[in-house]
Parts: sequence; C-alpha cells; structure tokens
Amino acid sequence: MINVEAVYWLVGILFVAWASLIAADTNHPRRWGSSAFWGLLGLCFFYSTWVQAGTAPAWILGVAVLVLVVLASTGLLGHGKHRTSTGPEREAYAKRFGNKLFIPALTLPLVTVILVLAAPVLVIGGTPLLDPKNTTLVALAIGAVVAVVVALVILKPKNPATPIFESRRILESIGWAALLPQMLTTLGILFTKAGVGTAVGNLASGLLPKGSLIAGVLVYCIGMFLFTVLMGNGFAAFPIMTAAIGWPVLVEGFHGDPAIVFAIGMLAGFCGTLCTPMAANFNLVPSALLEMKNKYGVITAQVGTAIPLLAVNIALMYFLAFH
Repeated sequence: MINVEAVYWLVGILFVAWASLIAADTNHPRRWGSSAFWGLLGLCFFYSTWVQAGTAPAWILGVAVLVLVVLASTGLLGHGKHRTSTGPEREAYAKRFGNKLFIPALTLPLVTVILVLAAPVLVIGGTPLLDPKNTTLVALAIGAVVAVVVALVILKPKNPATPIFESRRILESIGWAALLPQMLTTLGILFTKAGVGTAVGNLASGLLPKGSLIAGVLVYCIGMFLFTVLMGNGFAAFPIMTAAIGWPVLVEGFHGDPAIVFAIGMLAGFCGTLCTPMAANFNLVPSALLEMKNKYGVITAQVGTAIPLLAVNIALMYFLAFH
C-alpha cells in the first residue's frame, strides 16, 4: 500500500536535494543558512515517521522548528544563482510548444481525481493500493510525479534534472513563506486548545444585544473575516469563531441551519484570505513568482472584491440560514 508516510519521505528527499544544491552553490550569498534551513526541514519529514510510530521523542521536532524560526528571522536565507532559462529562451519555448505547455499542469489534477475516484477498486490481495485515510494526499503526490514525467517527455530538456533546479529556484523565490500555511494551521489548533474560542464567546456574549439575530450574524461573519486576516487561514479561524459564536449563538440560540451557517461562515473567512499577506501561498507567492514590483499587488487587486463579497455573505446567511 502507498501510504502517506511515503509521500512525506518524498517531500523530505526533495528538501534535502534542494539543500544540497544550495550548499554546493559557492556564489550563494546565504549558502549555509539557506542550506541548513531547507535541509533541516527535510530531515524533519523523515524523523516524523518515527515520532508518529511512537518510537522517537517529539520534543526534538519542537527544537527543530525553533531552529527554523531562528534561521528565517535572522536573515540567513537568501537567493542563489540558479541554472534556469533566459527570458528569450522562455519566449522561444512558448512559441514552439504553444498550448502543449498546459498539458503537464492539467495532468496533475486529472490524475489526482482519477485515482481518488478509482481508489475503492484499486485493491491488491485485499489491501488497498492507496492509503484509505489519506487517499487525496497520496493521489496528489502521484499526480505531481506523473505531471513531471509528462513535462519531461513533452519538453525534452537537455538535463533531466531540470525539474530539481527549477523547483529550487521557485522555492528560494518564495522563501520561508512557503511554510506559513502549515504554521498558521498549527496556530489555529493551538488557539482552540488554549480556549481562545471560549474566551471570544464569553466576550461577545456580554456585548451582543440579546435576541438580535443580525448582530450575531455580523459578529460571526466579520469575526471570521478578521481572524482569517490575522491568521492567514480560514480553516484556522473557523474553530475559534464557531466555538465562540457560530454554534452557541447562531445554531443553538437562533436555531440556524448548521450547514448553511458554517458554509457561509467559511466563505466570509475566505474573504479575509483575499486581504492578508499572512495567506502567503495565495497573495505573496504569486507576486514573487511573477516578479511584481509591488509584493502586495495581488492583495490590492482583490480587496475591491473581498469587501462587497463579505457583505453579500452576511446577507445570505441572515436570509437563508434561519426560518
């Protein structure tokens, strides 16, 4: 069975490979700091297998995370000189291959969907081929590998290791922000465990006018928006605001339809995603990859959509979720 640990080891191998390339780059201005950061991250993926199995202490991972924070916050990460194509070479490739360039990009989601749908029948000797608990993640990893192979077949680069060099270039362009989604999700779990949702609920219950449905809807939706702006992740904001307002006030208090309340609540949070640099994978990574002069240009373009959309979500929840 292809389980999720195999995916994590594949990711770890990639990080170690990128770290090795950086360490070998004598012209890199932050060679050892960058190499240590990405290499340590890759080793964490390996070590976590034994932590998950209960055969190794977890506190070592905690120390590793603190070391990663120190490396990133002290300016020890940087950009090296990458083996990549020039602007004219890319234009020539675009003219030569045309729409064929989209085939590898479309291969990834296509293979993922096919594997997820076919997973129930992909059984060998009574054992599922894909990890039943993490089917989507395993299918996504396989889809990524297949997409790379398809790209190599179509583009026929002179060096078959080109995907490793190009992915290193992209990784260094993003920098430590590539880890922000995972860290923010962890932050949301910590906030929930620490009782932040309960504290917010107690504070809100003292401020909300009794019997005011519109006030409850406003606080829930705007709270989802603001917490997402602060944390960069609607999924991290959701348990906090749902424990504070969504469930006790809107569902239990006003008998709202849970499916509608929580679905629209998530959409309100996603409006915050459009407005925050904390959502690095959505708002900062595109700016870095496109080499935009204004690194907040994506956010500037999205705010005009996010605020009206938040108002629409508030209205939809008020009129649709309560009978």
